[in-house]
Amino acid sequence: MKALILSGGKGTRLRPLTYTGAKQLVPVANKPILWYGIEEIVATGITDIGIVISPETGREVKNKTGTGDRFGANITYILQDKPAGLAHAVQIAQSFLKDDPFIMYLGDNLIQQGDLSYFLQQFTQKQHDALILLRPVANPSAFGVAKVDEYGRVLELIEKPQVPPSNLALVGVYFFSHTIHEAIACIQPSARGELEITDAIQCLIDQQKQVSACQLEGWWLDTGKKDDLLEANRLILDTYLKTSNLGEVDAHSQVIGRVQIGSGSKVINCTIRGPVIIGSNCYLENCFIGPYSSIADQATIIETDIEHSVVLQGARIDRIHQRIIDSVIGQCAQLTVAARRPKALRFLIGDDCQIELA
Repeated sequence: MKALILSGGKGTRLRPLTYTGAKQLVPVANKPILWYGIEEIVATGITDIGIVISPETGREVKNKTGTGDRFGANITYILQDKPAGLAHAVQIAQSFLKDDPFIMYLGDNLIQQGDLSYFLQQFTQKQHDALILLRPVANPSAFGVAKVDEYGRVLELIEKPQVPPSNLALVGVYFFSHTIHEAIACIQPSARGELEITDAIQCLIDQQKQVSACQLEGWWLDTGKKDDLLEANRLILDTYLKTSNLGEVDAHSQVIGRVQIGSGSKVINCTIRGPVIIGSNCYLENCFIGPYSSIADQATIIETDIEHSVVLQGARIDRIHQRIIDSVIGQCAQLTVAARRPKALRFLIGDDCQIELA
C-alpha cells in the first residue's frame, strides 16, 4: 500500500500569503498543514509516500518536508508541470504507484486524527476498486458531489454541479486499487481543461467496478480560505494542544488554561489565555494573547491584544492599541503605529490583500 499526497496548486484563495509560499505549508497550530496529512498516513502503517509538487512551490515543499525521515516515511517527489487535474496527478505518478493500491490525499485538507485507519481497513477488507469519503455540507455546489444508494454504493459523481443530487461532498481523501489507472486512460479533459478524478471514478462505476463510500463522522476542513484556516487552527488547538513551557515567563504574567510556549521565548507582563501555542524565540511584552491563537517562531508582540488569530514566523506587532481578532499575519510582516497621526494614508497594497480601517 502506498500514499499519494497532492501538494501543487497556486493557492489563489489564500493570497496574499501564497504569493510567497505553498498553501500546504501555511501553519496550523505552528505546524504546516501538509505535515498533518503525512503523520496521519504514517499512523496507518503506510510509509511509502509520493508527494506531487508544482514548479512554483515544489522546491519549498521539498526543502521544508525533506526525505520523510522525520515522519518515519520515505518520500518521493513527483513534479506536475501544470495544474491539469487530480486524475492527471495520478497519471504522472503511475511509475511510482505501479500496481499497488494507494491512498490519495489532498495536501491542504485536514481530517480528524485516527479516522484514516478505520477507512483503510474498510478498503482492504472489502477489496474495493475505490472507496471515497463523503461529508454532508451546506454548499454542495462548491464540491464534487456523490449520489449513493442505501447500501453505500456510489451511483453517480458530479464535479461542482449547479443542481446537486445530494449534499454529500467528496472529502479530499480517496482509496484506489490499480484499476483507477485504466479508468483515467479512458477519460477526456473536462470543460476547464483538467482530467477530473470524479470522471475517472464515474468510469469505474459505469464499468460495474466496486466503488463504495463512507461518511466521515469526525471533522474535515479544506483549508483553502482564511476563515477555514482559522477554524482548523481552533480545532487543532482545542483537540490536541498539550500544556508545556520551555520559555521564560516573568512573575507579572498570567498563563491560564492550556498554553504551550517554545524554547527561548520570553513573556513579560502578559496575560495568555489558552488554548494558545507560542513558538520558539518569541518576545511578548505587555500583551493579551487570547484563546485560539498560534504565534510562530521568532514573532514579536508588544502592547497588543490578539485572539483567534494566526501569526506567522518573524512577524512583528508593536503597540497596536486595538484588539486584533480573526486575523492571519504573514511571515515577517510588521504592524506598527505611526509616531504621529498622519494627515493622509499612504499604501503599497499587493493583490488580494484585505484591509479594514476605522
